[in-house]
Amino acid sequence: MYEILKATSVVVNNIDEKVKQLEEHLGSKGARSYDEYCEMCGEIKGLLIARKFITDLTKNMEQLDE
Repeated sequence: MYEILKATSVVVNNIDEKVKQLEEHLGSKGARSYDEYCEMCGEIKGLLIARKFITDLTKNMEQLDE
């Protein structure tokens, strides 16, 4: 169980880093067009949804382990 929780932690950290990179890129006016801006916002939204699924799964697994 510990290995799974450690792996999910690594994935969540990677997602957080990618979201941070995208936010910094957007914040520095990195989107060259409105379409690119929308695409990057969609990517952030998708990553945050995936992050939520992973953290919910981790919490459920921890509760089952108790």
